[in-house]
Amino acid sequence: MKLIVGLGNPGSEYQDTRHNIGFMVIEKLAKELSREQMIWKEEEKFKALIAKIGDVILVKPITFMNSSGLAVSFIMHFYKCVPSDVWIVHDDIDLPLGKIRIREKGGSAGHRGVGSIIMELKTDQFVRFRLGIGRGKLFSTGDSDTSHIEKGNAGRAQHGRHKWDISFVLSRFTRGEAGTLKHLIKNGTEAVRIALTEGTDRAMDRFN
Repeated sequence: MKLIVGLGNPGSEYQDTRHNIGFMVIEKLAKELSREQMIWKEEEKFKALIAKIGDVILVKPITFMNSSGLAVSFIMHFYKCVPSDVWIVHDDIDLPLGKIRIREKGGSAGHRGVGSIIMELKTDQFVRFRLGIGRGKLFSTGDSDTSHIEKGNAGRAQHGRHKWDISFVLSRFTRGEAGTLKHLIKNGTEAVRIALTEGTDRAMDRFN
C-alpha cells in the first residue's frame, strides 16, 4: 500500500497558491487513477481528505501546512504503512519553477510541512516529490516583519542572515507562468505514476 500525500492549505483563500502545488498534483493524479467523478471523502478522524483507489491512498491534509504531520501520522498508523510507503508531494522554493526532484530521505530544508511530518513520524525515511515554484524576494531579517504572515500555514525557515519572503509561497502563479505551471502539474503527476508502476529509481532517473 502507498500513502501519497499532497501538501497545501485548505480553504478558497489558499486555492491555486504556490504553496498548494502538492494539492494540484494529487488532485490530477486522483482523476487519472479513478474513473469516478467525486472520490474525495473528508475523514475528520484523520484530519484529511482521502481518496482510496485500490492499494493507493491519496491524501490532502486539512490541518494547514505546519501541522501536516498529524494527518500523515494518523493515516499511516491506521493503515499500518511503513515510512518508506509514505510519499509526500510538495512545493520547493529552492528549485526553479517547473523543476522536479525526487528524494527518498533527508531533512526538511526549511519546509515546515515536511518538518512537521518528520517530527510526527520520528523519521525522515519517506519519499518526497519536490516541485519547484521559483524563489521570492530575499531580504535581511531585520528589514521586514513577517509575523503577521507566519500564522501556522506558511513555508520557509531562515537561511543565514536572511529569510525568504514568506508571502511569496502564498501568492498565486502569474499569467506568464501559466504554461510552466501546467507542465509542472503534468510532470509531477507523471513522476508519481512512474514511481507507482516502475519504481522510484526509474522516476528519479527520468526527472532528477
